[in-house]
Amino acid sequence: MENLSFSGLSRLLASAAVLSSLIPSSSAALYDTVIETKYGKVQGYPAFNSTPSGNLANWKEITVWKNIPFAATTGGQNRWRAPQPAKSWHNTIRNAKFYGNVCPSATTETQYTIDEDCLNLNIWGPANSSDAKLPVVMWSYPAESTAADALFDGGGMADKGIVFVNYNYRTGSFGWLAHPELSEEFYRVTGSNSSGNWGMLDQFAALKWIHENIADFGGDPGHITVMGQSAGSAATYHILNSPLTKGLIKDAIIESGVRDPHDPLCTSLAEGYNTQAYVLAQGLNYTFSKNVSTIAEMRKLPWSELEDTVMDGWSFGATLDYYAMPATYAETLRIGAANNVPIITGNTKDESGAEYGLNITVAEYLNDLDETYTTGDWAQKFLALYPANNSVRASGAYNSQFTDRSKVGTWLWTQLWAISSQQPVYTYFWDHAPPGQDQGAYHESEINYVLNNLYGTDKPWTTEDYVIAAKMNGYWSNFIKTGNPNGDGLVHWPSTADNELVQHVGDAWGSIPVASKAKVELFKSWFSTLEAY
Repeated sequence: MENLSFSGLSRLLASAAVLSSLIPSSSAALYDTVIETKYGKVQGYPAFNSTPSGNLANWKEITVWKNIPFAATTGGQNRWRAPQPAKSWHNTIRNAKFYGNVCPSATTETQYTIDEDCLNLNIWGPANSSDAKLPVVMWSYPAESTAADALFDGGGMADKGIVFVNYNYRTGSFGWLAHPELSEEFYRVTGSNSSGNWGMLDQFAALKWIHENIADFGGDPGHITVMGQSAGSAATYHILNSPLTKGLIKDAIIESGVRDPHDPLCTSLAEGYNTQAYVLAQGLNYTFSKNVSTIAEMRKLPWSELEDTVMDGWSFGATLDYYAMPATYAETLRIGAANNVPIITGNTKDESGAEYGLNITVAEYLNDLDETYTTGDWAQKFLALYPANNSVRASGAYNSQFTDRSKVGTWLWTQLWAISSQQPVYTYFWDHAPPGQDQGAYHESEINYVLNNLYGTDKPWTTEDYVIAAKMNGYWSNFIKTGNPNGDGLVHWPSTADNELVQHVGDAWGSIPVASKAKVELFKSWFSTLEAY
């Protein structure tokens, strides 16, 4: 080796130091390196620039990658087609610092960029190596939302050693329009003479992308939990049931989602769906309402002319197509879901008919009973167990009836699930009212706590809220990791099995009866007289 002068050696050592600083160490967060994917290189960023409020101990290690496309644009000729493969970017490094476009009809908020090139996802991960093989959770958001909403920030889950992914999917007419021409197109590609479930196929495509690519971000493709609330719980339920996703998931969390398929509320809540006959007729009427007659003409219309909602007289939602959605809920429960996995499911106190602060008269309450229970003496039977002789009691009885209907309906669903499955189901009842609002334990009120991301929203959180979030996130993160929510420091949560219990979470902790024996039997008897959905 040639002898070096002191100054030459110094320069060599300095150069080596610079090079070593550019090479990530084995303990460095993944935002310190560029991730190689089959689509191209991706640069992530620290999820936090300073200590977040709350329960996060590992926030410095969390990387976030935003706006990663999992499919091509849904505009132009791709409008009302199954999601097409995403394009690669091999000649550049993708800067994943900012959220991507939001799909049309997804939200009425004005701060987002709306575009049909919207099938993108976001990843929060704590791994320091692409070889980490951490458990993964895929979050599907509720209606009128977007993956960019702070309510669905994944840093709190990543803090627990979980790779968290959320994504955008088509909604409204963009996600659910059916039409005879579209069915003909779809048949040529799939052999299924159906159309309408474009949003559902987006959800499946996001899951498949995660399965194929999440290892690059430190996740384990063999350990994916699907999770969602309301419309997102419907997405999760469809993933659970569909043969198109068979074998891709390990567990499922369905928040405010499943109930006895005999309950008429199934037709109007998030898990509702329409028949092919209905959606095809609607599709023709919708096309004519735009003063065109063909799908080719419809694809040329600006997307802004297609943002119609139920307020405009249209019912866009899931379709029983016997392809993506293989059967009715009742039939699927009988024959078994494509993915037979452990489940968490449950409800909040003030949702699905129950309304915090309700003030109705006895006459209004009696009228509602008559309209709900229209045959036989069912109205009198429910009045006997939910009596009222003044306005306060009428309001309380009305709410109690709907809250119990959710709890009992979900418990009855678990009994139907058990017909074809031995996998455990854990049910919960959430009753904590977040501060700074007047809707009680409203629909969606558990999400901040489950995801442990109170830092991302602006409610006047208290010490109690952070304690509750730590417990809720503890249950959920344990389940994502092991298929069982129980762990150190948490009140034991038994699986539902054949007991008539539900786990009380929020303002108290532990198993409670679903409802009184008499009320359970009353709902069970009434449901048995109704047609299954």
